[in-house]
Amino acid sequence: MTDIFIRRAYDPPLPSEGRKVLVDRLWPRGIKREDLGADLWLKEIAPSNELRHWYNHEPEKWPEFRRRYGAELDSNPGPLRELREMIGKGPVTLLYSARDREHNNAVALRDYLAQ
Repeated sequence: MTDIFIRRAYDPPLPSEGRKVLVDRLWPRGIKREDLGADLWLKEIAPSNELRHWYNHEPEKWPEFRRRYGAELDSNPGPLRELREMIGKGPVTLLYSARDREHNNAVALRDYLAQ
């Protein structure tokens, strides 16, 4: 599988990060579209609003969040297909806006794709 990188939307771009895909349901606050430089905003692949609100970035809920998010991804193959096609063509960076760099939907999505 091609390289899948993860970067917080507020961090500067990395060299050779390939195509950039914003994987959040909401646009990152305070960032202009042209400044983010995302090639695609794939909000349909983000966790549902219900799951986002339930998780509330509480690390103790991380294992259950990953399980529930995986189930949502399983039931919504269209956006996954689109992302996998991009990944098949070269490196892709998943952009996210959460402050927690270890427990966020981009990390969960990368792990899901690696399965």
